[in-house]
Amino acid sequence: MSTRSGRVLHVVADAGRFAPGTFGDSARAVRPARGSLRIPRRGRIIAAVTTATDPDAALACRLDTEAMHALAAEIKVWGADLGFQQIGITGIDLGPDEARLEEWLERNFHGDMHYMWRHGSRRCRPAELHPGTVRVICARMDYWPGDAADAERVLNHPELAYVSRYALGRDYHKVLRARLQRLAGRVADTVGEHGYRVFVDSAPVMEKPLARNAGLGWIGKHTNLINRGAGSWFFLGEIYTDLPLPIDAAEGAEHCGRCTVCMDVCPTAAIVAPFQLDARRCVSYLTIELRGSIPEELRPLIGNRIYGCDDCQLFCPWNRYARATGEGDFRPRHDLDSSSLLRLFGWGEEDFLRYTEGSAIRRIGYECWLRNLAVALGNAPSRPEILAGLRARADHPSALVREHVQWALARHAVSSSRG
Repeated sequence: MSTRSGRVLHVVADAGRFAPGTFGDSARAVRPARGSLRIPRRGRIIAAVTTATDPDAALACRLDTEAMHALAAEIKVWGADLGFQQIGITGIDLGPDEARLEEWLERNFHGDMHYMWRHGSRRCRPAELHPGTVRVICARMDYWPGDAADAERVLNHPELAYVSRYALGRDYHKVLRARLQRLAGRVADTVGEHGYRVFVDSAPVMEKPLARNAGLGWIGKHTNLINRGAGSWFFLGEIYTDLPLPIDAAEGAEHCGRCTVCMDVCPTAAIVAPFQLDARRCVSYLTIELRGSIPEELRPLIGNRIYGCDDCQLFCPWNRYARATGEGDFRPRHDLDSSSLLRLFGWGEEDFLRYTEGSAIRRIGYECWLRNLAVALGNAPSRPEILAGLRARADHPSALVREHVQWALARHAVSSSRG
């Protein structure tokens, strides 16, 4: 496909069907027979240089538009077949979002996530990240695990470990990437070779603004994407493509209104203003992205959250519309939806690697896993079993782990003296 050269794109039509062809400098469009426009599984998009006064050129342009609309409709059907709850298509203009990102970075809200600025403008300009991109196919897949232990009950039980609901099952990167590759493959089977690239939170992609522009929802005050009919318990993935597909209408406005529940319940007050998140205070950042010491003043506020935080979603009124996922891959594994802190703190490194195989949790590594659990145990009741568990790690080889274990023991010592 020759979008980079600026050629006009159209599809050769014959008797209502798009005929196979090859890339070339000219082609003749034939008026299709009456009936619905169909795209063959092995059709080929052909580049042609035409003039506006040529009647065949005008027909070719019309056919090209119709073909892209037909293909877009098929992509949404195929997406549903592959388990996506919604597919939307958008352009690549992210100018206003680029300005907001620059302001966010200037305020150092990204903390140690240096990759947020390292990629420069490529994050906000899809065609710089993948040359030739003119459209982005955005996909939504729900992950709310309806059969998981009640999230609020776990949060309110200080001796249980709270793991963000998205990480209870198989790593979503692998699940979505495989499905999106299959979707892109179906497109290639239909139109032939074209430029595309699949992304699932794995490159500098502004997935939430793109999904908003594609009509998948709006960005709420907690900075997550919200869908009116599905809440916010979903993953996002993208296909950058050089196919000139029709663009879907964006949501147009946010629908949070006067609600500030997400801001009110944030345990560390990380949502510093509507639509503004200071990642340096966010529990998800502190327990997942941060590789060093967790600031002492924030440790008591983390509670029993050992991997991520869901509070801003758990209590969002829009999530009353969320439905349990039908994806078996997202169901809880190894009782991570309601395990005790002591059980997880007792895992050796081999246990950690075995039980987190194929999970998003593994990316933080064993050292940060113990760091997070030490903080949570420091916030737990001062029972003999908990104190013994902490003392067993007091001489751990990792200085990071030792620091947080010592903090937890000191916290219990202060609590006991007051009691």
